[in-house]
Amino acid sequence: MMPKRKVIPKQQPLASNALSPTAVTLPSSISCGVGLVHSRLGRARSGWARFGWICVLISIVTPVWSQSPRSSRSHFNPSPLTSGSSLAQPPHLILGQTGSSRSAVDDRYAAARRKLVETRIRTAGVTNEAVLKSIETTPRHEFVPAAVRDKAYFDMALPIGSAQTISSPFIVASMTETLDPKPTDKVLEIGTGSGYQAAVLSPLVAEVYSIEIVDELGTRAAGVLSKLGYENVHTRIGDGFLGWPEASPFDKIIVTCSPESVPVPLVQQLREGGSMIIPVGERYQQTLYRMTKRDGELVREPLRPTLFVPMTGTAEDARQTLPDPANPKVVNQDFSDPPGADDPEGFVPGWYYGRQVEQVALQADGAEGAKDSGLVRFENETPGLGSHLLQGIAIDGTKVSLIRLSARLRTDKVVKGPDADAWPMVAISFYDELRRDLGTFSMGPYRGTRPWRDDSRLVRVPRAAREGIVRIGLFGATGTVEFDHVSIEKID
Repeated sequence: MMPKRKVIPKQQPLASNALSPTAVTLPSSISCGVGLVHSRLGRARSGWARFGWICVLISIVTPVWSQSPRSSRSHFNPSPLTSGSSLAQPPHLILGQTGSSRSAVDDRYAAARRKLVETRIRTAGVTNEAVLKSIETTPRHEFVPAAVRDKAYFDMALPIGSAQTISSPFIVASMTETLDPKPTDKVLEIGTGSGYQAAVLSPLVAEVYSIEIVDELGTRAAGVLSKLGYENVHTRIGDGFLGWPEASPFDKIIVTCSPESVPVPLVQQLREGGSMIIPVGERYQQTLYRMTKRDGELVREPLRPTLFVPMTGTAEDARQTLPDPANPKVVNQDFSDPPGADDPEGFVPGWYYGRQVEQVALQADGAEGAKDSGLVRFENETPGLGSHLLQGIAIDGTKVSLIRLSARLRTDKVVKGPDADAWPMVAISFYDELRRDLGTFSMGPYRGTRPWRDDSRLVRVPRAAREGIVRIGLFGATGTVEFDHVSIEKID
């Protein structure tokens, strides 16, 4: 018999105004927002790990992974084999309006774009037909480096250089839909990145003004947008914190990187009644908000927990709460933290990009083997459908050389999904200061029906590591898995 419990509502496979990492039909894909690389698991495991960081300009580190179902339980594993991927604040430089004629979209990619929209983006909850049409007609392959062009229409973030990425198509579609673009809108985008988000917005609004702080990226994006003839897109190199005052006021503002608090200049440049989509919060604990300007003040509507790269420049220099990379910790590791006053409803506090998951608050007399007063439950009936949670952490490989990854779990009627990696697992991926993948280590896979048990393993932290992503879930398998006390302990 299951314990009496108070259920925090289940994270659904994507409402139309909710940001989520990837399409629900890719069990080996967990896109969250920026960055992507491919790596092999350690020698103790076989298969490929397809993982990457997400972020939206920049948006968040997006993982796509796959691994062998062989177990790697409670043992020391050397660093995995990997393959690599791929500020000073510049003065304001206006790169100008883009060219006058758009080149024909390469028909070789038309079928791939249609499939992306129908099987990944529409099924994940995006319903705005104009947004879906824009994604289907925007040549994403033009905005990515030649080395990753063959992955342009996968629902994943890809590296674009300068430690940044192009966000996954779902992320771009979801944020665009949330912005609610109108044909008469003048939109300010903070974080041009590759230029893809601006290109998607272009046919939906009157004018797009886009700012990029990284000179190399801003210059390249301006060139691509000009070549493709996006006439209503204007670009500038500068600090997005300051906005674009001479072009204000703006009807909408979309921010694809995360400050600790909303920059005052952006509030001043948003028209009365206008809205802003922006991730705000601590470095690894952020919330995506829709903010509406009323009587000169911003009214906040929290949408969902998220993870974006920081807004560099003035915003990052003013950050008050900094992570401690010498002492990595998992937030809400026992799943007993209640939602905060400003937390979106239906999400697991401290974690993000949840699919088919609920946090369950247990009564003290009904824990049934759980060590704490809460647990997190993943349930999936459709083979290959995503069911997972992610959490980013700061971890410095020069200060932490060895950690213990631990979890307590139980399974019920778990059956492998359609892909080789479609099993419940606990994993951690590491990234360097440029957000290049340094490898992924995992526990599992877990199968069948088994009672509560503890699992752990020692993981050697790559010396170059500066960030990590913890991942738990079913990952395309069917059945039920519950986790309690997912933790990281510094050993050395």
